[in-house]
Amino acid sequence: MKYGGTICALTKTEYPLIQGGMAWVSDASLAAAVSMAGGLGVIAAGNAPPDWVETQVRMLREKTDKPFGLNIMLLSPYAEQVARLAAELKVPVVISGAGNPDSYIKMWKEAGCIVAPVVASRALAVLMERMGADFVIAEGCEAGGHIGELTSLVLWPEIVRSVSIPVVAAGGIFDANTVAAAFCLGAKGVQVGTRFILAEECNAHAAYKERIIKARDIDTKVTGRITGHPVRLLKSPLVREMQRVEFEEGGAEKIEKLGEGSLMRAVVYGDRETGSFMAGQCACMLDKVQPAADIVRELFDVDRIRSVLAAAAGLLEAGI
Repeated sequence: MKYGGTICALTKTEYPLIQGGMAWVSDASLAAAVSMAGGLGVIAAGNAPPDWVETQVRMLREKTDKPFGLNIMLLSPYAEQVARLAAELKVPVVISGAGNPDSYIKMWKEAGCIVAPVVASRALAVLMERMGADFVIAEGCEAGGHIGELTSLVLWPEIVRSVSIPVVAAGGIFDANTVAAAFCLGAKGVQVGTRFILAEECNAHAAYKERIIKARDIDTKVTGRITGHPVRLLKSPLVREMQRVEFEEGGAEKIEKLGEGSLMRAVVYGDRETGSFMAGQCACMLDKVQPAADIVRELFDVDRIRSVLAAAAGLLEAGI
């Protein structure tokens, strides 16, 4: 079955699905697999230099002619260079996060890019609409990596009622049930990150995938609130050390130092001691590695979504 709607029309995809942009995880291999499966595969620039980003974009285009996105973290020291590269390469969809993309939106749109900022508050969503964003990705604090404070159940409907552009829901989505919940709360599409770490095409270290599969419901922690940029990740020796120093004198600087290179150590080397294993709270619900195409099909299992919605309607008709 082919889905319709504004997100599919904007992204030119079969499903209203965006693969989360996860630094060191979301490369050409994973993004191409998701795009070929009908979603919008995304390359995450993270803190990578422009030449790495350009190489990944060219690799993806060699694998498929399907649409894709580039996630640009505006806190990166290379943010301006990568932003300009996105326009030069005419990336179909530019997703921005961790900052205000105002300086680049006009350039991206003139290059023909669809612009979709990640937001974690109503105020930011309204601002992004005013600046010309095509849609926003509302990410609840259940997500992995950098997060805001509001939960998805509050954030999604609050932003849906506050802007007229489409809203894509993110944070805690991992199966057809949670996709249905996002639609019920007014979202026009979904972004999924953590589950795609378990895609066969994802190049993350086997130890990273094992950590997610073994995760329990209490195994994600949030660190770095004192820095102003809190991060959700799986607990580890590194997380315990971050928690220990966070509120010491100079805690923000100590956390920044501990975090330097830690995500790469987790994703590339599977370093269980000093690696940052970023993951959303839904990690406790995931239990297998499978092809990206199977993940996409399961997320948009029409029969399952209909069953969930029918069961909810049935409760209402029966007076619950």
